[in-house]
Amino acid sequence: QVQLVESGGGLVQAGGSLRLSCAASGSIFYTNHMGWYRQAPGNKRELVAVVSSGGIIEHADFVMGRFTASRDNAKNTVSLQMNSLKPEDTATYYCRLHSSTGAYDYWGQGTQVTVSS
Repeated sequence: QVQLVESGGGLVQAGGSLRLSCAASGSIFYTNHMGWYRQAPGNKRELVAVVSSGGIIEHADFVMGRFTASRDNAKNTVSLQMNSLKPEDTATYYCRLHSSTGAYDYWGQGTQVTVSS
């Protein structure tokens, strides 16, 4: 079993920054993807950014250079630096760890990010 613990959410004004972190513990296979998804009320959960264990990063188009994902394989952590935040970035942000084959798929509890205008 794998546990994911997120931290770093909060309330920030538009144009501000936040850094989210996610730490994974438990039985973790080396080859995996760690990343961030978000879900706003009434919307579907969507990809923000994901980093493979090999360091390949995929960002959603709406990130547009504002967000940067990174991971530390030795510590089993993934982070999301969010700059130039906008009110439409307001959502619950979830950490995810999964294999490319679908053999396992774990989600964190979510952390709230609220951007005021």
